[in-house]
Amino acid sequence: MNALTRWNPFREIEEMQRRMASLFDWNPFRRGSLTTEDENISVPEWAPLVDISEDDTEYLIKVELPEVKKEDVKVTVEGGTLTISGERKAEKEEKGRKFHRVERYYGRFERSFAVPDNADADNVKAEFKDGVLRVHLPKNEKARPKQIEVKVS
Repeated sequence: MNALTRWNPFREIEEMQRRMASLFDWNPFRRGSLTTEDENISVPEWAPLVDISEDDTEYLIKVELPEVKKEDVKVTVEGGTLTISGERKAEKEEKGRKFHRVERYYGRFERSFAVPDNADADNVKAEFKDGVLRVHLPKNEKARPKQIEVKVS
């Protein structure tokens, strides 16, 4: 059984704006820039990529967080919303090292997801390994499929 999520038209508008910005290599949410002689490089707001899957026992949320420390990631569940937040810190310039291009995103991020009605929000578990955060959201016992034997009379 699939969980229903509430449609948010503003989320779709933001996603469309993000796609259009990347298409034209322009972003209205510029934070800062490094200017070289022949190009302008900007670092936009970022949100890590997420995969969400489910099986009979749980929902699994995988979040790509390369070069983010475990201490810089926070997972909370409150009011029916699971929130994953944190920060990827920019590399410090070292003496004698010059950056020619910076394309990876740095800074704070936050992703929020509605917790399905059949999930047990009190038993969320998270593990962080190889740059991937895995959040396990178990399903309630009553939500799991049960096989019922049919008697023939």
